[in-house]
Amino acid sequence: MYRAFYRKYRPSTFTDVVGQEHITKTLENAVKTGKTSHAYLFTGSRGTGKTSCAKILAKAVNCINPDNGNPCNECEICKGIDSGAILDIIEIDAASNNGVDNIRDLREEANFTPANAKYRVYIIDEVHMLSIGAFNALLKTLEEPPAHVIFILATTEVHKLPSTILSRCQRFDFKRIPPEAIAERLKEVAEKENLQLSDDGAMLIARIADGAMRDALSLLDRCSSYEGVIDSAAVANSAGLAGREHIFELCNCIIEKDAAKALEVVNKLYNDSCDMERLITELTSHFRNLMVSKAVKNFEDMIICSQGEIEIIRQQSAKTTLATIMSCIDILTASASTMKQGANRRTSAELCIIRLCTPALDSDMNAVLRRLSELESMVASGNITVKAEKPAPVKAETPPVKQEETPVQVQNEPIDDEPPLPEPPPAPQEEKVVPQNMGTVPFDKWPEVLDKVFSQDKSLIAMLTGSSAFIHQGKYLLIKGSPVLEMYLKTGDYSKTIKEAVTQITGKSYTLAVYNNKQEQAPKNPLSDLVSKARNLGVKIEEE
Repeated sequence: MYRAFYRKYRPSTFTDVVGQEHITKTLENAVKTGKTSHAYLFTGSRGTGKTSCAKILAKAVNCINPDNGNPCNECEICKGIDSGAILDIIEIDAASNNGVDNIRDLREEANFTPANAKYRVYIIDEVHMLSIGAFNALLKTLEEPPAHVIFILATTEVHKLPSTILSRCQRFDFKRIPPEAIAERLKEVAEKENLQLSDDGAMLIARIADGAMRDALSLLDRCSSYEGVIDSAAVANSAGLAGREHIFELCNCIIEKDAAKALEVVNKLYNDSCDMERLITELTSHFRNLMVSKAVKNFEDMIICSQGEIEIIRQQSAKTTLATIMSCIDILTASASTMKQGANRRTSAELCIIRLCTPALDSDMNAVLRRLSELESMVASGNITVKAEKPAPVKAETPPVKQEETPVQVQNEPIDDEPPLPEPPPAPQEEKVVPQNMGTVPFDKWPEVLDKVFSQDKSLIAMLTGSSAFIHQGKYLLIKGSPVLEMYLKTGDYSKTIKEAVTQITGKSYTLAVYNNKQEQAPKNPLSDLVSKARNLGVKIEEE
């Protein structure tokens, strides 16, 4: 009968266990010196060797001829434990035997001496699944068991165990196995099975396994049906990593803010029976990869992708900012949680995609920071042209025409046919800085302006709610609001929308500025800092 690789190549000694030397050395010395404990707790993620070490320890303490703390695997006790013929080693699945009655039966059996072995060993797997009553029933026996009984508890969720259980056991934390160690072990197994496993294929399997040797061996078992060399492409096809072009296409639409094309992709996936919840989950995973690639220089070892997909991730992350990626992850995470409660998953997914492609629809602080980050990136790269408002030209007053006497013609001097050019008007003097508290009066029509603005642009509601306005020197409209109001007015057409609303209500045109509490500072145009910053970066400014 065919045996799966993870069963066929399960470690039989502590030396065979990969990546857990800090545990295996301790257990070897305990068996060698005869200082074994009455209760052990093995905790760690799946596939890291908890159950394997428990079985090796059960054999080692009962082995007739132990080899430097390891079982010999040749005596009748070791062979009997491997075959299941010796009934003194009891494995209990706590997920299905989690009641008080099951623990009571265990306590009664523990009083009997072993039939063949030296110790009766109870291996309780997934012990966190026991009920509260079962834990309480186990406490006294776990603290003071008979001299011939050893308990080995294994769990992946140690935080669910009561502190009374933890204090009665020797705890060993199993770490995730490094990818290099998994790849080396896979090469050994492939050589024994006459499989051609390439180095990149072994490393990709190790990264997909995420520190679990059992998962790695299972994936290698699945790839063994391929003919020829098992490379990264064969591993990607076997693991289901291929065929994710729609995720990259959706990500490009989000970066380019093309909501129409993104909805077409979602519609095609829906018609192809794609689960919308899984689509959002995969998109979240992809943006997590973008975040890691943006934050870490050498990110290849931290994400599970083929080499071709890594290049795509590197290109997409270069087109966006970290603030944008984190904002998208927040939206995707929130949509994934609400989608479980919604009636129509397709509508929820489409709503999420539109929000990702159109950040102007969101008025929360994360969306504002995302838009500011994108704007700063565009200004820094020189891919944006900022148009500043040109001040109204100063008209020089025409001096009154004075009547002059008839000029006397001087002989031998030619008279020009064209009149002399008028003198240029004097250069306007620099305006003096006037404190804001001089000539500043409240603008009583500001509520009417807000009603007009909110009816035209909903995104301004969060920023202007609770604000007030003042008229300064008859030409400035000072807006007093939140601390980020000045940055907000620098983006988009918000200043233009407010100015048009003021003109429609009052019939006058004012220069917008942000109210400043400092008494010696003149009104400040919110666009001036951005224009100055753009000029310093060498961006061409067109005034109109």
